[in-house]
Amino acid sequence: MIEFLWPLAALALPLPLLVYWLVPKANRQEPALQVPFFGQASSFSQGVGSGQRRSFIRRLLMILMWSALVLAATRPQWIDEPISLPTSGRDLLLAVDISGSMGAEDMKQNGATATRLAVVKDVVGDFVERRKGDRLGLILFGTRAYLQTPLTFDRNTVRTLLTETPLGIAGGKTAIGDAIGLSVKRLQERPAESRVLVLLTDGVNNVGEVDPVQAAKLAAQEGIRIYTIGFGADEMVVPGFLFQRTVNPSAELDVETLTQIAQLTGGIFQRARSSEELKSIYEALDELEPIEQDLETYRPVRSLYWYPLAFSLVLTLLFGLLHPTLTTWATNLWASIGLRKKQNEAAAP
Repeated sequence: MIEFLWPLAALALPLPLLVYWLVPKANRQEPALQVPFFGQASSFSQGVGSGQRRSFIRRLLMILMWSALVLAATRPQWIDEPISLPTSGRDLLLAVDISGSMGAEDMKQNGATATRLAVVKDVVGDFVERRKGDRLGLILFGTRAYLQTPLTFDRNTVRTLLTETPLGIAGGKTAIGDAIGLSVKRLQERPAESRVLVLLTDGVNNVGEVDPVQAAKLAAQEGIRIYTIGFGADEMVVPGFLFQRTVNPSAELDVETLTQIAQLTGGIFQRARSSEELKSIYEALDELEPIEQDLETYRPVRSLYWYPLAFSLVLTLLFGLLHPTLTTWATNLWASIGLRKKQNEAAAP
């Protein structure tokens, strides 16, 4: 539908007629204030030009120009059909460990050996795609924690930024406490029932300014539930000079602290030793019950004022071409060019 932002501007439409009727006729020939508009109106009333037909056309152009300008002044705009934003969902932050240990190749993906981070990108990416109706945010942490994506309904952007994240860009160590602290800062202003953090790591907090347990207590005060995931295989075969040996690549995983963080905030700790287990954990997280939020609608608005404004400009150019002064000037110029051409031809030997 079309709406007018300044509809009272339409009251100016009869202004030229009021001026024409109210200004005394004696003052129309030489007005104290020289305005081209009145001069044109006077010339139209006298039938200037090649005849009454040209005078009528110019008068019609003036009417259309003024009407188009008044229409542009009313600021017409096209309002599309309302678009309903999601009415349910959660504010869900995903904190993903991208420290150097996430490059360990102890995972299997599609039958081939893969790094932990590659599996996380694939599984978490699918999880993001399924969370339609949630506001999702992405926090990446290593030695430092930083917000990669603020809370948004744009799931494609969240997944793309996660997929494009290189290993170790935030540093080689693990600051779990800083990641939780940053999450609290981003979620504390959101409705209490919808504050959720899903934290995935494969190590132990060994750097940072905030202790993970203290950060979890602060999160509990703000009503933020934290679901922690400990990721990494328990066994990995390492080739040696004479023989192979089996090691535990997840020996440094701090299960106790991750469990305590989840318990303090009302969440759950889960252990993922393979890509299949990690996928099942995120599928279980899909069972989170959504909450009702205030209905939000959005109606796209497109300004239309420039259409009548452009139309008025075109009419102004056309009006100028039909003006008798311009016509006379163009005729004289053409005649002068022709006369000079004949003189040059006559002067030529």
